[in-house]
Amino acid sequence: MCYIENRMPAKKQLIRVRSSACEYAVVFGSGILRRAAKEILPLGKFSSVHVVSSPKVWRSVGKSVRRGLALVNIRAVHLVNDDEAAKNLRIVELLARSLSRSGADRKCLIIAVGGGVVGDVTGFVAATYLRGVALVHVPTTLIAQVDSALGGKTGVNLPEGKNLVGAFYPPRRVLADPDVLATLPPRQFRGGLAEVIKYGIIADPKLFAFLEKNFAAVLRRSPSALEYIIPRSVEIKARVVGKDERESGLREILNFGHTFGHALESVTRYRRYQHGEAVAWGMMAAALLGHEAGITPAGDVSRIVSLVCRLGPLPPWPRVSPKAFIAAMRSDKKTRAGKLRFVLTPRIGRARSYDDIPFDLVERVLHFAPQLATCSGSQNA
Repeated sequence: MCYIENRMPAKKQLIRVRSSACEYAVVFGSGILRRAAKEILPLGKFSSVHVVSSPKVWRSVGKSVRRGLALVNIRAVHLVNDDEAAKNLRIVELLARSLSRSGADRKCLIIAVGGGVVGDVTGFVAATYLRGVALVHVPTTLIAQVDSALGGKTGVNLPEGKNLVGAFYPPRRVLADPDVLATLPPRQFRGGLAEVIKYGIIADPKLFAFLEKNFAAVLRRSPSALEYIIPRSVEIKARVVGKDERESGLREILNFGHTFGHALESVTRYRRYQHGEAVAWGMMAAALLGHEAGITPAGDVSRIVSLVCRLGPLPPWPRVSPKAFIAAMRSDKKTRAGKLRFVLTPRIGRARSYDDIPFDLVERVLHFAPQLATCSGSQNA
């Protein structure tokens, strides 16, 4: 289970998540990064503190992180490649060896500073290095603040599919500061918004309607808009994860659009799409599939596609045959006994998994999906 606890003023919100391993807090607020040490010190004493980031992220926020952690003795900063194509077992070995050479022991703390790739890799290393060491996430992208840094899922890719090697390993704390999003490139910010749209589709029609009405302000990164959409997204994920930590049922709804999206990333070898862009394509395809299967009303399909289109141009759909695309889908973690499972929405605000979708409907959607390219690039906020 989980519960939401807003003890602080609006500028600092505390969202608690209870997992089978521990209870941890997501701390959201402007300026949290400057007070990072004060948020971490209550976690206890550690033999050493190690920061993991990427060269690009560390150039952008490294000085701020060091100032915020001035009361914490950072022994070493470990920089890793944060390209999705590099998120593999090789990077896990490199990071684990770097930690070993720096004297990291079982009582150390690892702080992941970066986006989804840094968080996924660092989380998996934290789960497996010396059979588990303490972990704190400092997500610096929108997609990490609302999705990947939460819920304890960690992992890396194989050539056969995305995140096929990993572990469930909750952090001790997540520090989400919207101020770091000010310098996030527009493409990355828009990709993160795809996950926010997803939360509206699967669990909150009011959030979806807010995005429809205020999308221009969201794209401008209005502080008041971010103070609403980020904590609300965190609350939704916290509630779902608290009820189904290990993705045995309800948690699958968080994968709306991801069966198509992960396949898009896989068939293009993780080089064409940012994750949020693949999810954006995947949500439009899932909406269409839901309509073809008689599950999603046409009006909701139109609203979903229209809102996703307002994200701006997406990298084009790849020239891949439906047969090859479906083969990539079969590597999805949700597949059971060879059956593809899709998360579809009966109406905006609700979602569930289906494993009885006829293949001819999937193929029909795959044939039609590339035609959405014009839509995805034709509208502005």
